[in-house]
Amino acid sequence: MSNGSGTEAKERNEMPLLAGPGRPGFGNRLGRGPVEKPKHFNKTLKRLWQYIGKERKGLTAVFLSIIASASLGLLGPYFIGVAIDAIAGTGGDGHVYFRLLAIMIIVLAAAYVTESALTFLQGWLMAGISQRIVANLRHALFGKLQKLPLSFFDSRPHGEVMSRLSNDIDNISNTISQSATQLMSGSIAIVGSLAMMIYLSPVLTVASLITVPLVYLLARTVTRRTRVLFRDQQAQLGRLNGQIEETISGMEIVKAFNHEGKSIQEFEAVNAKLYEVGLKAQIWSGFLMPLLNIINNLGFAAVAIVGGILAVNDLITVGVIASFLSYSRQFVRPLNELANIYNVLQSGLAGAERAFEVLDEQEEPADPPDAVELKHPKGHVVFENVSFGYRPDVPILKRISFEAPQGSSMALVGPTGAGKTTIVNLVTRFYDANQGKILIDGKDIRQYTRDSLRRCFGIVLQDTYLFSGTIRDNIKYGNPDATDEEMIEAATLANANRFIERLPQKYDTVLSENGSNLSQGQRQLLAIARVILAKPSILILDEATSSIDTRTELHIQDALLKLMKGRTSFVIAHRLNTIRDADSIMVIDHGEIVEQGNHETLLAGNGAYSRMFMHQFRGMG
Repeated sequence: MSNGSGTEAKERNEMPLLAGPGRPGFGNRLGRGPVEKPKHFNKTLKRLWQYIGKERKGLTAVFLSIIASASLGLLGPYFIGVAIDAIAGTGGDGHVYFRLLAIMIIVLAAAYVTESALTFLQGWLMAGISQRIVANLRHALFGKLQKLPLSFFDSRPHGEVMSRLSNDIDNISNTISQSATQLMSGSIAIVGSLAMMIYLSPVLTVASLITVPLVYLLARTVTRRTRVLFRDQQAQLGRLNGQIEETISGMEIVKAFNHEGKSIQEFEAVNAKLYEVGLKAQIWSGFLMPLLNIINNLGFAAVAIVGGILAVNDLITVGVIASFLSYSRQFVRPLNELANIYNVLQSGLAGAERAFEVLDEQEEPADPPDAVELKHPKGHVVFENVSFGYRPDVPILKRISFEAPQGSSMALVGPTGAGKTTIVNLVTRFYDANQGKILIDGKDIRQYTRDSLRRCFGIVLQDTYLFSGTIRDNIKYGNPDATDEEMIEAATLANANRFIERLPQKYDTVLSENGSNLSQGQRQLLAIARVILAKPSILILDEATSSIDTRTELHIQDALLKLMKGRTSFVIAHRLNTIRDADSIMVIDHGEIVEQGNHETLLAGNGAYSRMFMHQFRGMG
């Protein structure tokens, strides 16, 4: 099914505030919506663990290596103390025990080398684990986007959605890879160091623990503030991405209206907000480590004073003091790291909250259990008292009823915003009617599976969309199994083969984003060829030839007439001379059908259609 874009100004204005300037339909959806309030910290962390828990085997291996390396790290200070006592003489005779000293040096060297190797292994394992976790989360998020209704994209700028898929997910990856091993190793180091400290000297242990409440209070105060700031920072980053994406996408319009200065001002306003909140987040985050170092130094001073008093009174040896100071550092350092990890975790969870917000969005309603495949559609379309509004209190269509027999062509005309494209949105089930029924081949379209329903449509819109890739890929987008012969035949019928053959790589010519290296008319020809190749049962042409020059349009009209033959066709047009041969013409105004008939009948009626036609005729004259 071909894609493109169409707009209706009135419907744009009648969208809810959440939708902003984006209009439900097929166009670029750049509406700005507010960022919802994030979920609770603990709830988000628990939900993130559902993805982390899938790596149990890898995490178990990392945990075992951490236990081994932490154990070796705990043995190090003890052996250092033994070595110092071997130098000082444990018997009080001043004799140096060289054999014991040599053994301790060898053991320490082996322990530290092994610990370094295990640390490298942990980093290597965690790199793979973190990437797999975020790959699964990114896959779930992108898959979710495919299942969301168009109303979701109508209410959010593309750049803001892209930011959640890229920046926020990368933020989670960095948090997991940097923090997980430190969290596990730090927890083990704290428990092990505390046990060794108590074993060596309960009195010194009490002296060293006086700083723990201070560390806790400091970490709690700072992280409460940074949690809010990092969350706001991610939200502002999403808005900045939306601003950039919108400006780049509309660069031609920006330059055409000399809007460069205004665009810079708008960018600077959003960028200034990001700078402000980012600066606050980094400043508050930066407070943590210097203040923790001050508290830690106070703790070391207390241990040194109490240890000196005990050593003078021969209650402990110098080696025990040295070992204790090392254990005290090993105990305090993980506390500092855990406080800092918790601080970093705010940033990662801010990204996770924003990703989970998308995952929690309501998807398109599932097909009912008794839904059937729409096989071999004939294209008989009936609207029965259909009413619809993008907002419940602002109706767009009001009890619309009409019938499009199989193989007929029906033109929809009327002022901008009357509801023409909305009818297309409803028949394709991009939106569901609020009231009434839409039937295809005698069955309510809600009783068909969405996939089979949408496969029967071919759509060509005013502003077509082409994907990055070759011309061949874009024409075959709606029918990947088509042969090259069928592709060339479709391109020839659409009058596109002539300009394609003049290109250096012909059908293998690579298109830039949205085919910007082709003219608007050439892009439209490719879109028409794409629909021809898809061989749909129902055609929707929304100003399909409006971007093509008059000479090319004459050739295209013949091709479209051949394509429409035997197929039900809905043609939305503002140039009334292009729909004179339609079997039925509906004039729509303010969501109601004000006139219906063929061209001659409506002209003879001297009604709304006649006035529109004569106005255009005088304009062309």
